[in-house]
Amino acid sequence: MFRTILAATAVAAVALAAPANAADTKEINFGIISTESSQNLRTIWDPFLKAMEDETGLKVNAFFAPDYAGVIEGMRFDKVQVAWYGNKSAMEAVDRADGQIFAQSVDVEGNPGYWSLLVTNVDSPINSLDDVLKCDQSLNFGIGDPNSTSGFLVPTTYIFAENGVDPKECFKTVRNASHETNALAAANKQVDVATNNTENMRRLETTNPEAFKKLKIVWQSPLIPSDPLVWRKDLDTEVKDKLYTFIMTYGRLGTPEEVKKEREVLSALGWAPFRPSSDAQLYPIRILALNKDAMKIEANESLSADEKKQEIAKLKARMKEISALADTVPSM
Repeated sequence: MFRTILAATAVAAVALAAPANAADTKEINFGIISTESSQNLRTIWDPFLKAMEDETGLKVNAFFAPDYAGVIEGMRFDKVQVAWYGNKSAMEAVDRADGQIFAQSVDVEGNPGYWSLLVTNVDSPINSLDDVLKCDQSLNFGIGDPNSTSGFLVPTTYIFAENGVDPKECFKTVRNASHETNALAAANKQVDVATNNTENMRRLETTNPEAFKKLKIVWQSPLIPSDPLVWRKDLDTEVKDKLYTFIMTYGRLGTPEEVKKEREVLSALGWAPFRPSSDAQLYPIRILALNKDAMKIEANESLSADEKKQEIAKLKARMKEISALADTVPSM
């Protein structure tokens, strides 16, 4: 009752913006990107999804896939109606799968976002980005899923594109894997260096403290916005209302005991209570992706100087448009 009253205004706004759907939706699939094994993810997500069921009256099924693309494609073909994504995968879902951001996670420690990392074994002679980019094809490199923000987009932009480096020419091997798999591979010296992020490292410290102790950080990125929640635009209006009410009040309303329990569930996910968001959250990520493309064009020796100039001018014009849009968004 209290949840419904407090969230009434926000829910009304969602209802006005959402398309109606005649279908009487009783069940949804909630997509969870593969940052680690589905067994580990299920352990921390099940209590949250069970609470979602209890509060909304919907049957909520966890949807796992072996890679990020599986969740994006699941949403595209309406096999997934709501999902947790990173920003890069959310961008793909918005652009290709009729997705729409409606909420943003909040870091449990109060950080304004999170950071991409490069990690290696504590005994490794690698201690800096310069050591990583010696590019003598002696190192085995673990990179993230192609749709991962911190595991792929950020390091390929800030490390490789910015330095004009092709990972396939720089390293002995390059392999894509989840954050957890990459961390364990680095800890066990199966790869020499790997991408990760601060949220997953915090999670690893809990799930596998021995592996965590074997890792050191050799590079940290600029700040990345916190992860979004995304639903399909055509999801039934009433279902959106129920989900929005639950998400925005979970860990905020109830008896002290109820709030404490809910915050413990969120804490296991690395989060505090959610805050509202929209597709505007993706503006910095879109600029980052375009900037990466511009740097790749600049390093492309098969293009003439004029061709590079023309292509980069197009990208910069688009970046300027997005920056102007971003300037119109009020700060949270």
